[in-house]
Amino acid sequence: MTPPDADKPYHHGNLRAELLGHAERMLAEGGQDALSLRELARGAGVSHGAPRRHFADRQALLDALAEEGFRRLRRELDAAMAGAGGPFAARLAAFAQAYVGFATRHTALLRLMHTIKDRPGAEGLRRANDLAFAAPMALIDRARRDGEIVADDPDRVAMAVLALLQGLATVVGAGMAGDRAVPELVSGAVLTLVEGLRPRDEGPAAR
Repeated sequence: MTPPDADKPYHHGNLRAELLGHAERMLAEGGQDALSLRELARGAGVSHGAPRRHFADRQALLDALAEEGFRRLRRELDAAMAGAGGPFAARLAAFAQAYVGFATRHTALLRLMHTIKDRPGAEGLRRANDLAFAAPMALIDRARRDGEIVADDPDRVAMAVLALLQGLATVVGAGMAGDRAVPELVSGAVLTLVEGLRPRDEGPAAR
């Protein structure tokens, strides 16, 4: 008797990485609802049971995909900020450019990352999220302590920055930026935000 799926090739090497790569492509093409272990196996050309050797169920697949996304985002953000210098606005702009670039290249993946990290039992994803944003959070906190910005709550500033950048990514991804160059668009938006956060002289001369 021929065993089920005997005609499917066995993938040597890092099958888990191959499956995650294929799952991300399926996510980008059909959204989260298009992802299932059976469809992943079919699309990747492996036996129906092969994905279950790496992901116990569909949720485990989604979690793994999101966690890998946070790792990649962290690498990109850390690299961008490590190479940035100068004042707070310039360093924040480096973070912003990297984030918007990632968001526009991996729109569906980023949406998945942000939507499932807060579900019960997803402590690993929340840790991955915190690690990904550790460098920009430290940047904001240091700017606050050094008096470069006025803010009692670094997390509130971070959420304002994230909302701005996510909005910019949506504008760029939807083609709403027109003929504006994306780097200049992002840098200009960040500068506008930073100007609003700077300390101001409240004495008579400022009026």
